[in-house]
Formats: sequence, structure tokens, C-alpha cells
Amino acid sequence: MGARKTEGMFHVKHVGPRERAAPASAAAFEGDDVPAAAFEVFGPRLDLARRYAQALAGAGVDRGVLGPREAGRLWERHLLNSATIAELLESGDRVIDIGSGAGLPGIPVAIARADLRVILLEPLLRRVEFLREVVADLGLAADVVRGRAEEPWVQEQVGGCDAAVSRAVAALDKLTKWSMPLLRPNGRMLAIKGERASEEVHEHRRVMAASGAVDVRVITCGANYLRPPTTVVLARRGAEARHKPARKPDGQRIPKENRGTA
Repeated sequence: MGARKTEGMFHVKHVGPRERAAPASAAAFEGDDVPAAAFEVFGPRLDLARRYAQALAGAGVDRGVLGPREAGRLWERHLLNSATIAELLESGDRVIDIGSGAGLPGIPVAIARADLRVILLEPLLRRVEFLREVVADLGLAADVVRGRAEEPWVQEQVGGCDAAVSRAVAALDKLTKWSMPLLRPNGRMLAIKGERASEEVHEHRRVMAASGAVDVRVITCGANYLRPPTTVVLARRGAEARHKPARKPDGQRIPKENRGTA
């Protein structure tokens, strides 16, 4: 389906297919449970993606981080659906994954793009512990922080990011309120959404604008190898910053138990 423009503050744009086809060596994975598209997305780091999938299907399910029904559809529904947004990020970007949960989309993005600096933000302890174990096991360049995006100390300590990514976290009004304070001026929010993305943008456009979001668009990624492709709401934080994170008293930093580094 071609690009179409809609009224209001957003339009739909389809990110074009990757110019190159999947390398011939992807055939080596035929007969495996790994789809051929995964080789194109993850390249030489495919083994890391495979190990992450195994962790999700094993410890992730056992510890209640991932629902048992999801274990059989990890690649296209979760890993590839998440990793495709990496094509929207610039080299060296500092990226925060809001409400990371089982590490989606942050961990697939960190695997697909070793040049990015990824922060996995998650409030629940059992998920944080799982994330720290996975990040350490895979040797990813990612930090795990226990906290909520709306907390002032989080905005102070990990704000100023180039991009804020999320997946199945909250409605766009709340998500925009949480994302904008964590971004630098002109930083971008990339929220993975479903079929109602355009309707949701229209419904929450006033709150999004009041929160500082501009240039709001709905785009799709991975259309040449995902069915359905990943739908993303993309918004930029206006250059005139509307959020100034409240500062904690001098000398107070992120509590040690809330920090985690690969």
C-alpha cells in the first residue's frame, strides 16, 4: 500500500524495503526455527538473538516475564517486530526503552545495532533481574535501570536521550507524557503500536501537542519481510523544551540497586 496523507498533525509513511536482499548464507538457517529474515536483521549477531529467544522461552516464561503462549511465536511477533525500528535510529544514538518488560524492543534493537547505547527502563524487580542477567550473558552495550519514566530522578539521571522506544506500554497520551521529558530537544519518540495507531494519534493529538510532541507520523517498518509489518508512531520533541526534570537535592544519584550496566 502506498503512502497516504491524513488530516491533522500526522500522516502515514511506509519505510521502504531494504535495498539489499538477505545474504545467500541465510540459507544455512533453512529448516531451523529461525526465519530467514532474522539473518538480514541481525546479521553476524544472529546467534545473540537466538540465545535471547531461548532465554525468553525458558527463564522468561518460567519467571513470569513472558506469557507461555508467546513462546511459540517469538521471532516474528516479538524479536523481528521490535528490531525493525533500529533502521530509524542514527549511529551512536542514546536510546531508552520505556517499560522494557522482557526487553522488548530494547534488547532486539541492541542486538541488531551494536553502535547504539541502550537503556532498559523497567520498574518491576523480577523483570529487572531477568534483564540484567540477559544483558550480562549476551554482553550487550546496555544499561538496566529500575524505575518509572515519570519519576523526576529518572528524568534527571537518564534524560537527554536521542530516542525513546516502547512497545505495548500505554496509550499514546500517557506514553508521550513519559517520553518527551526523557528526550533532548529534537529527540524522537518511537512507539510500536497496532492497527489502531492512526486512530490513537487522532484521539490523543491535543495531549501529545501539549506534551511537546511535534511532527507526529505513523510509519511502517519491515514491510518486505514481516506480515504484518511493524507499525510505529514517530514524534519529535520540539526544540523549545517544555519539560524541565525536577532535580533531586545535590549529591543524590540513582540508587545503586536501581542501576545496572552490561
